[in-house]
Amino acid sequence: MLKIQRLCKIFNKNTINENTLFNNLSLDVDEGEFVTIIGSNGAGKSTLLNLISGTLSVDEGSIVLNGQEMSRMEEYKRTKHLGRVFQDPSKGVSPGMTILENMSMAYNKGKRFGLGMCVSKKNINLFNEMLSQINLSLEDKLHTKVGMLSGGQRQALSLMMAVMSKPKLLLLDEHIAALDPKTSERIIEITGKVVAENKITTLMVTHNLNHAIKMGNRLFMMHGGKIVMDVKGEEKNKLTIDKLLKCFEKVQGKEALSDRVLFS
Repeated sequence: MLKIQRLCKIFNKNTINENTLFNNLSLDVDEGEFVTIIGSNGAGKSTLLNLISGTLSVDEGSIVLNGQEMSRMEEYKRTKHLGRVFQDPSKGVSPGMTILENMSMAYNKGKRFGLGMCVSKKNINLFNEMLSQINLSLEDKLHTKVGMLSGGQRQALSLMMAVMSKPKLLLLDEHIAALDPKTSERIIEITGKVVAENKITTLMVTHNLNHAIKMGNRLFMMHGGKIVMDVKGEEKNKLTIDKLLKCFEKVQGKEALSDRVLFS
């Protein structure tokens, strides 16, 4: 489904600050897999998602999604195949537009229709049904500008918009990191429900080890641009926070654990 081969990425090339993050990274993700990705700051987690989405260009290597080479494809063309939710609740939506307008644009992504042509009674009923399933009362706010919503409501809306076009791959880049603990748990619940119902192959970057263990059927631990742990199925089900912390200690030293809060 997703096949990355010999991926290389160098920052500040040919300067004193040259930094090789990925050097011949290869990985395969099967269709329908839900992979959680953990690792310390600078491990390459978000950069990997940026390379897949086209936000960053690949220096060498290939990224193949569902048989289609993506590594040289323009970013806007990749959006037809990908859904993405960012850490910042405002990045996946247009705050100055209403919920209805945002959802209409997401629903018609890649189609040649103006906004006025894609807002119909049929679509409104569909959007109401979708929003009512997440129990945040957004279905009663269709004509409210998104900028007036809470961070959690915006992130839930971003998630729904990201899956509306049935993407082949969903990228979740620390999408609960900016939310309070109670709201983040609600968004995690919604995430699990949405991914399972739509059977979307998913990569989720997180610093929350509880969520990394609980969510999905596979887990990557990254360090220094490499995947140092890859577990799935029953092996993943047996993981504990203590086991993950011990693995962190082995690959990067105990001092790295204080660099950022890794679980809550």
